Amino acid sequence: MAATIRPYRAQDLAALYEICLKTGDSGADGTHLYADPQVIGEIYAAPYGVLNPSLAFVAEDEQGVAGYIVGAADTRAFEARLDAEWWPTRRPLYADPSDIPPTQWTSDQVRAWQIHHPRPTPRAVVDAAPAHLHINLLPRLQGQGIGKAFVDTWRAAVAAEGAARVHLGCSVDNHRALRFYELYGWEHLLTDEKHGTVWMVIDAG
Repeated sequence: MAATIRPYRAQDLAALYEICLKTGDSGADGTHLYADPQVIGEIYAAPYGVLNPSLAFVAEDEQGVAGYIVGAADTRAFEARLDAEWWPTRRPLYADPSDIPPTQWTSDQVRAWQIHHPRPTPRAVVDAAPAHLHINLLPRLQGQGIGKAFVDTWRAAVAAEGAARVHLGCSVDNHRALRFYELYGWEHLLTDEKHGTVWMVIDAG
């Protein structure tokens, strides 16, 4: 059975965590990096399904959900919701590693620090494109056109919510994803060398 794209459902939350982990090493399986399998998903996947399900979609095949695309029409408003509704519920679960030198942090502690000290999206990025998305596919769905269909679906949905431009951030090491975005038509906006992030933009709709 070919994969189908459908709106996110509350029962898909576990799949968001799993897919985020299994693509959490610059697109490759990040399971070996984390002792806690949910910590990376607490940042990049789960809050969107919980707080903003109208802009969350999944791809499902006969084996189950194997991809997601999530995001927000107004990045600053979503960051405010995270501050008010999401991070306060996550922080008791993850110790702030600030008393440990960052050079000694584990991958889990890097993510825990992000939960306690979330970094706003750069102003230049939000000014250029106020909406944003995150997309991840497990290997079994890659190369089948699902990524393009996902982005097409999401852009139409975010345009219906009034967004005009969309941004995303991609690891400089995720070469497969960067090639996909470039072929799709995303434009390079800037590269944050310090954090290893390539920021790209495209029109909504």
